[in-house]
Amino acid sequence: MALFPEKINGQYAMIARQDNENLFIMYSDDIYTWENSKLLQIPEQPWEFVQIGNNGSPIKTAYGWLLLTHGVGAVRRYCMGALLLDSNDPSRAIASLKRPFLCPSELERNGYVPNVVYSCGGLEHNGFLIIPYAASDTSSKIAVLSVDELVKNMDK
Repeated sequence: MALFPEKINGQYAMIARQDNENLFIMYSDDIYTWENSKLLQIPEQPWEFVQIGNNGSPIKTAYGWLLLTHGVGAVRRYCMGALLLDSNDPSRAIASLKRPFLCPSELERNGYVPNVVYSCGGLEHNGFLIIPYAASDTSSKIAVLSVDELVKNMDK
């Protein structure tokens, strides 16, 4: 689960994977009660066909809410993708990456949890997305991406 860093239209908002496969969005008037959820995204691409999940809280950008995601594909390979949500109605997906922006490299494939790159979130700084991530539970790294380029590569 991941809270949005600010209220949306006067309500708290949260992203969650309630069924171990899909992403949902929920709203609440108080931060303790989360009853109604709406399906936000299902696994659609080969790199995410086992399940999808969020990598931290959504990041507010000039384009909308950027949600870093992870997808689990063949042989439990974890890769990172992104979903762009409407600023005022984040239950509406605007665009998504059809291919992951980060997958485990040959050097990142072996470890305690093999074949995984995973992040607990990122931040935007001067037009760049800074994403700390772990590789196979053996090393920590930082990915730096242009927000403009990431959004430009998304399918609407």
